[in-house]
Amino acid sequence: MVVLGVVSSDRGAVADDRPNIILLLADDLGYGDLSCFGSPAVKTPYLDGLAEQGMKFTRFYAGSAVCSPTRASVLTGRYPLRFGITKHFNDVNRWLPEAATTVAELLRGAGYNTAHVGKWHLGGLHVNDHGKRLNDQPGPRQHGFDFYQTQIEQQPVRGRMGRERTLFRKGGTVLLRNDQRVGEDDPYFSKHLTDANGDFAIEMIESFAAEEQPFFINLWWLVPHKPYEPAPEPHWSGTAAKQISDDQHRFRSMVQHMDAKVGQILKKLDELGIAENTLVLFTSDNGAAYEGFIGELKGGKTDLHEGGIRVPMVVRWPAAIPAGKTTDAFGHTNDLLPTFCAAAGVELPDDLSIDGLSLLDHVKGGRPPSAEERGTVFWQMDLYRGLQRHYPKPKPYATEVAKRGKWKLLALRGKPVELFDVEADPYERLNVLDEHPDLVASLTVELDEWLNAPRTSDSSGTTSRPDRRRWDSARESPDG
Repeated sequence: MVVLGVVSSDRGAVADDRPNIILLLADDLGYGDLSCFGSPAVKTPYLDGLAEQGMKFTRFYAGSAVCSPTRASVLTGRYPLRFGITKHFNDVNRWLPEAATTVAELLRGAGYNTAHVGKWHLGGLHVNDHGKRLNDQPGPRQHGFDFYQTQIEQQPVRGRMGRERTLFRKGGTVLLRNDQRVGEDDPYFSKHLTDANGDFAIEMIESFAAEEQPFFINLWWLVPHKPYEPAPEPHWSGTAAKQISDDQHRFRSMVQHMDAKVGQILKKLDELGIAENTLVLFTSDNGAAYEGFIGELKGGKTDLHEGGIRVPMVVRWPAAIPAGKTTDAFGHTNDLLPTFCAAAGVELPDDLSIDGLSLLDHVKGGRPPSAEERGTVFWQMDLYRGLQRHYPKPKPYATEVAKRGKWKLLALRGKPVELFDVEADPYERLNVLDEHPDLVASLTVELDEWLNAPRTSDSSGTTSRPDRRRWDSARESPDG
C-alpha cells in the first residue's frame, strides 16, 4: 500500500450527508460495448449491475469523437472549443489552460477531497531526468486534485510502448504520482495498468472514507484504447471464442478486466458502508475504435456521426436515484459538472459560464431538461480523414454538428453537408438537407455565431479567436 499522508480538512466544510462522487470514464468504449447496451461479445456483469441499481441513459453524448476535447468537456462543463481544444493532444505543448474552472476545483472548494486516477491526456505530464514533473504546464493538481496517479504522457515513451504493445502490461513502470515518477521499489511499479488504476482508486476510497469530508474520485481508464493487449487471467481465458481475431480477443479481455475492477470498487464501497450515499457514474470519452461494437450506428471514433459521439452512460446513487430506470432523454458530458455540483449542493459561481445542464432532477425521478431549455447543442473537431474502424470514414466529411431537438446538422468548415432526424433515423441513412431549407439556414446561423465566438483561451494559455487553418491539421494517431 502507498502511504498517502493526511488529507487536509481545513476547507470550511463539516461532515454532512452530501454524496461521495466517483466518475468512471472508459476510453474508446463504443455505444454497444456493455452487455446492458447490447454487446454480443463481452459480458460486463458489474457495470450491468450498476445500471440495474440506478439509471441507464440511451441517448448520452460525448463532447467530441476523440479524447482530449471530451475530457475538457467533462472537467469544465464547457464546449472544448471554448478553450481552442479541437483535436486530441499529441503530448507536445498542448494543455487545458489553468484558467479553466473544473469540477474538481468547485468540489474541492466546497470541502470535498479530490483525486484523479488513470489517463489524463490534458497536458502537463512531462518529467525531467530526475522523474519530477515539469511545472511549465498545468497538470491534475493545478486543476483541483489533491492526489493523482497517472502515466507519464511524454514522447517517445508513450509512442514506443504503444508500438511494442506494452502500455498496459508495463504501464506501472511509467506511473507519475503527485508530481513524482514512481520508482522500482513502489508496489504499483510491476502492476498491469488496469490493476494499478483500479487498486489505487480503492486505496483512495479507503483513505478518504476515514476523513470527515465527502470525496470526488475521477477514475479515467485507458481501456479499451489501443494497443490491444491480453488482459491477465482469468480474463484472457474467459473471453476466448472461436473465429475471432487476436485483436478482438484482446479487446474483449481488456473490457472484462475493467468490469472486474469496477466490481472490486463497488465491493469496497459496500464493505465501508458508504455505497448508499455514493454517486457512481460510468461513461466513455468517445465512440468505438477498431474492435468496439456500435451496432448499426454510423461512423465511429474520429467521426461526428452517432457512432463517434453517442456513448453508454449509467449512474447509481442508492440514496437518491430509483433503481431499474432507463431514459431516452438527451445527456452530454457538459452536463456532468452541473450534475455533480447540484448533487453536492455546490452553487456555481455567478461569473462561471457553462454549456451543460444538471441532470440531477431527472435521475432522481423528475423530468429531464426540455429541448427549449437546452437549446442548440454543438460539436466541433478538426478534420480526421481516417476513421479508426475497419471500414472507410463516411462521406461527406464534417467538422461540426449543430443539434436542435431531433434535428442534427453536420457541416464542413461551417458549410452544411447533411441533416438527419436522429429520432426517426438514428442510423443516419436519409440525408434530408434539401427538404428543410429554413431549418438548415437557422441552424447554420447559430453554428456560425458559435464558431466565431471569442475563446477564453487556447490550450497554450493565450486568448484567441477561431483559426480555421487548423481544421485540416488532425491526423490519425494511436494516442487519440
